[in-house]
Amino acid sequence: MKTLLALSLTLMLAALFAVAADQPQPPRVGTEAPAFSLPSQEGAQVSLDQFKGKWVVLYFYPKDFTSGCTIEAHNFQRDIDKYTQKNAVVVGVSVDDVDSHKSFCTKEGLNFKLLADSSHAVVQKYGSIMEYNGATLAARNTFLIDPAGVIRKVYIKVSPQGHSEEVLADLQLLQSAK
Repeated sequence: MKTLLALSLTLMLAALFAVAADQPQPPRVGTEAPAFSLPSQEGAQVSLDQFKGKWVVLYFYPKDFTSGCTIEAHNFQRDIDKYTQKNAVVVGVSVDDVDSHKSFCTKEGLNFKLLADSSHAVVQKYGSIMEYNGATLAARNTFLIDPAGVIRKVYIKVSPQGHSEEVLADLQLLQSAK
């Protein structure tokens, strides 16, 4: 009986790890940030290389107009001048389309770029994809990218409340260390 139980447990763990291995993993600290080009809320293509020489706060979020995503966006907007003073830009990415982003920015008074990844290509590259009620969404992850395009900090499954302050504190530490 113990052997059967051990075998069952081993098979369940193997299946769990096999499923986890299928999920794209986020790029690691110290690696080059994956390149991308996506349309913004204005419809213009925005690529990571446009921000060379600046720090980039690249945050992925599930859905426009939802409570957590709105809180997170408001907090980044509230702190946008602090990011600008630190030579940093904030860029949000979700799988919503350009029209949804445009409406979200207008309604919520957002002045930073929101990028539409309707094909899920970039959320895949950044290991920031999830399924929710049968829909594919961006997972709430953030990547702090230095002016040379190297990932310096990775935040997984962030809490929208207080996240902007956390990123600003880490940005200060990283900039002080150089």
